Amino acid sequence: MGDMANLFGTGRFAQPSGQEEATDEAQEAADEAAEEVRLRLAVDGGDVEAMSVLGAMLLRRGDFDGAESHLRAATAAGDRAAANNLGVLLHQRGYADDAAGWWRIAAVAGSAAAAHALGRHFRERGDEPAAEYWLCQSAEQGHVLGAYALADLLEHRGDDTGAERWMRAAAERGHREAAYRLARTLDRRTGQHRGDDRAAALAADEAEQWYRQAAARGHRRGALHLGTILEKRGELKEAGRWYLTSAKDGEARAACALGFLLRDAGDTESAAVWWLRAAQDGDGNAANALGALHAERGETQTAERWYRAAMDAGDDNGAYNLGLLCADQGRTAQAEQWYRRAAYAGHREASNALAILLLRAGDETGAEPWFSKAAEAGSVDAAFNLGILHAGRSEERASLRWYERAAAAGHTEAALQVGMARLRAGDEREAERFLRCAAGGGSAEAAYRLATVLDARRPPAPAHELGESAQEKSECEEWYERAASQGHRRAQVRVGMLAAARGDVVEAARWYREAAEAGSRNGAFNLGLLLAREGSEPEAVVWWRRAADAGHGRAALRLALVCARRGELAEGQRWADLAVSLGPTEVGQRAARLRDALRQELSA
Repeated sequence: MGDMANLFGTGRFAQPSGQEEATDEAQEAADEAAEEVRLRLAVDGGDVEAMSVLGAMLLRRGDFDGAESHLRAATAAGDRAAANNLGVLLHQRGYADDAAGWWRIAAVAGSAAAAHALGRHFRERGDEPAAEYWLCQSAEQGHVLGAYALADLLEHRGDDTGAERWMRAAAERGHREAAYRLARTLDRRTGQHRGDDRAAALAADEAEQWYRQAAARGHRRGALHLGTILEKRGELKEAGRWYLTSAKDGEARAACALGFLLRDAGDTESAAVWWLRAAQDGDGNAANALGALHAERGETQTAERWYRAAMDAGDDNGAYNLGLLCADQGRTAQAEQWYRRAAYAGHREASNALAILLLRAGDETGAEPWFSKAAEAGSVDAAFNLGILHAGRSEERASLRWYERAAAAGHTEAALQVGMARLRAGDEREAERFLRCAAGGGSAEAAYRLATVLDARRPPAPAHELGESAQEKSECEEWYERAASQGHRRAQVRVGMLAAARGDVVEAARWYREAAEAGSRNGAFNLGLLLAREGSEPEAVVWWRRAADAGHGRAALRLALVCARRGELAEGQRWADLAVSLGPTEVGQRAARLRDALRQELSA
C-alpha cells in the first residue's frame, strides 16, 4: 500500500484473541450467577431493593415470568425503579396501556426513566402535548434519553431553538446520536452565515468537535463526516483513519471515500477492495469507481457490469458512464440510449453529451433543447456549446449571452470569445478584463490578444541596435511570451521582434526559428532577415524560400533580389513573378519593376 500502509496501520483496530474472549465471557457468567444467588437470598429475607434488582436482571435475560413476580412485589413495596421496569416488561409483552399506567406511577414518584418511557408512549399514540410534558420532566431531571427524545420531538415541530438546547444537553451527557445530529445542525448553519465569515467559521469548528465526539463514541456516520472535513483540510492520514473506522462499522460511503483516498495515494489495488465492499453494500458511487477502474484497464465487459450496478443502485452516473463507454467503442446507438436515460433523470453532463452526439449526426434541432437543459442545470460546457451553436447561425446577441454565462463560471474559451466580441465592439476595457481571465486560465490565444491590446497602448520604444544590452520586459511582452511558450506562432514571431528591438539577437533568433519550424511564414521571413544581417545569407535564403513557398510575398521579393545580385536572372524573374502575385501592393509594385528590369536584361 506504499505510504498509506502507515496511514491505516493502527492498533485501534486490534482485536483480542478468541481464547481471551472465551475467558472473559466465562468469568462474566460466573460473576452473574454468583450475584443472582446473592440477590435471591436477599429476596427471601424480604429485601425490596433486591427484588427490584433481581427482577431487572431476569428481565434483561428475557425471563419475563420470573421477572414479573419480583417486579410486582417490589412495586407494591413502593420501589419506583421496579414500577418502571414492570412497565417495560408489560410493554414488551404487548400490554402498552398497562405499561403506561405503571410508568405513570413511577414517573410521579420521580423516575426520570419512567417519564421518558411514558413520553415515548404518548408520542407513539400521537398525543404530542402529553409526550412533551413527560419528556420535559425526564430531561429536566438529567435523563439523557429523555433530553434526546424531547429534542427530536421539538425538531419535528419546527422549534429549532428548543430542539438545539436539548440536543446539546443530550450530547454533553454522552449521547452519540445527539452529538451527530447537533453537528449536522451546526453544519447547516455554516451555510446560512453568508457574508459573516467569523460566524461561519465558529459554527464549522463547533460542528467538527461534535462530529469528533460522535465518532469517538462509535457513530459511523459521525466518523464519515469527520473524515470528510479532515480530507477537505488536507489532513489525509487522520481522515483515512476515520474513514476506516466508519467503513469497518459498515458505512458504505466511508468505504467508498477510503477507496478514493487510497487511489489518490497510488494504491489502486487496496482502493478496489474498499470500492468492492461499498458497491456490494449498494453504493453507486463505488460501483462507478470500479467501472472506471476496469475501463482504464481495457476490461470493458467488467466495467459495463459495474456501471449497470451503479445504475441499479439509483446512481445516474452509471447510465452516463455506460454512454461514454459505448461512445468510445463506436457504439453510437447504445451511447445515445444511455445518455438519454441519464439525461431524462436530470444528469446535466449526459444532456450535454447527448446534444453533442445529436449535433454530430446533423440533428441541430434535436441537440439545442438538450444543450439548453444542461446549461440551465449548471453545465458550463453546455452554455459554451450553445454559444457556438448561435454563433454558427450568426445570432451574435444570443451567442454572446451564453458565452458570458460560461465565462462567468470560469470557462476559459468562453472568456476568450467574450473578450474578442468586446474588442470588435470597441469596449477595450471590458475586453481586457475577459482576456485576462482567459489568459490566466491557460488560453494561448487570449494571452496573445491581451498582449496586442497592451502593446497598442505602449509609448514608442527608443530605437536599439542589434547587439545592445536588453532592457526590462514590459507586461505585454510577458503575455506574448506566455502565449509563445504554449506554441502560439504569431506570439512567437512578436516575441522575436520585441527581442530584436531590444538588441537581443540570440533570443530573437530562437523565437523566430521556433515559429518557422512550426510553419509560420512570418517567422521564417524574419529569421531570414536576422541571418542576413548577421552575414549568413545562404541560410537566410533557405528560410526565405520556405516562407515564399508558403505564400509570403516579401520573402519572394528578397529571393528575387538575391538572385539578381548573383546574376541568376531567370531564377530572379521567377521569384519576382511570384512576389507580384502574392503581394501586398507595395511589394507587388517593387517586384514588377524588378521583373521588368530582369526581363530587359535577359533580352539584351
